[in-house]
Formats: sequence, C-alpha cells, structure tokens
Amino acid sequence: MTNMNTEAFTGRGQAYAEARPGYSNEAVKYIHSLAAPNAVFADIGAGTGKFTELIARYGNEIFAVEPNADMLKQLAATLARFKNAKIFDGTAEATKLPDKSIDVITNAQALRRFNIDAFRTECIRIGKPNFIAITIFNGGKYGVSEGYQKVLNEFYRNPTAKEFPNPLFFTREKWHLYYASMEGVPLPGDSKYEEWTVELNERFDRESVDGVLRLDEVTRVYNEVLKI
Repeated sequence: MTNMNTEAFTGRGQAYAEARPGYSNEAVKYIHSLAAPNAVFADIGAGTGKFTELIARYGNEIFAVEPNADMLKQLAATLARFKNAKIFDGTAEATKLPDKSIDVITNAQALRRFNIDAFRTECIRIGKPNFIAITIFNGGKYGVSEGYQKVLNEFYRNPTAKEFPNPLFFTREKWHLYYASMEGVPLPGDSKYEEWTVELNERFDRESVDGVLRLDEVTRVYNEVLKI
C-alpha cells in the first residue's frame, strides 16, 4: 500500500514545469479516443498540468486535482487559458469532486504515490457508471519497473496496456532541471548538491552528442472500464 506525500515536490514546481518531459502525442490521442466526445475528465495528482493541458486542448471539461501548493501555482499558470479546466486542491484519496460526476479518471506519473485502496474507493465515488480509469507514464523502453508494476497490479484487474515511443532530448541546463524536479534529488544548499552536480555533468558529457543528450523512452498507457 502506498501513500501520497503531499510535500514531496515542494520547491520543485518550476523545475518540473520547465524540464519534465511531456507525453507521446499518439498516446494522448489514444486516451482521448477511448472516451465519448463530451466526456468529463478528472486528472488526479495533476502536478503542473503536463498531462491535464493535453486533454484540455480537446475542449473536454476537465478537473485537475493536486494537493501541493508549489505545484498548484504552476498548474494554475498552465491551465489559465482553458475555460474548460477547473482546479481542485485535493488528494487522490479525497479529491473534493462531486459524486458520480466523472467519465474518465486519469493519473499521469502519479499512481505509485497514492494509497491504492483509498484511491479506488474515491474513484468509485466520483466515477459515473462504467467510468474509465487510465494511468499514463513515461519510462525506459525495456519494461516497467518492478515497483511500478506492483502498484499497477494493485489497482487494475484486467487492463489494456499500450506503449508509444517518446524520445526525450536534453540540453545541459534542461538535464539539470529535469533531475531537480525529482523527489529526493539534492537542491542548491543541500550538502550533497555539488557532488550530485558533478555526477550529472559527467553523465551528460559521456552520453550527449553535439550538446544534446537523448533518452529513448516510451509513454505507457494502462486503461480499464470500471463498472459500478
């Protein structure tokens, strides 16, 4: 059982917004194709809105649920131009969304931070009959990590799983910001920050070509219709 630490990304919101990768366009198209044209979406653990924005562009009503104050500031900036997007200061286990109001419940790069049992209960509360649950995340092309697969198995019973190529490209500056957006990575002022910076530079110098480092990742999508 996992629990979401609502303060895990405090101090990392701007780096997250600037350097965290987006998702494969084909993956987003696939997700949207699963829903009815006027489906109402809820993106849980929305962070800075990396995924929320991609669905909002289609015009569907979408609720973005996020508990961290630092991330909420970035989320508000991301979604400011979308009249169809509304933000809720809530958690995966207590979204504050109305009962039986959502057709599609998504989580992007966030499922492993949830209390799975409590999240499923909340999904059943806010989901309309036969709502769709969807998890989207980026990762290495050689498979899902054991830890993430365990969480997926806890939540889903009989999901459809698909993957889409999503190569990522980093300049040195973006490479540093990318890691600064991650939970537990040393930030300026931390005792291990300088040592960590040296390691990042060494890897960048070793793997980059003409000032750009490429990671061949994929976007994975798990989805299942949950009947209630």
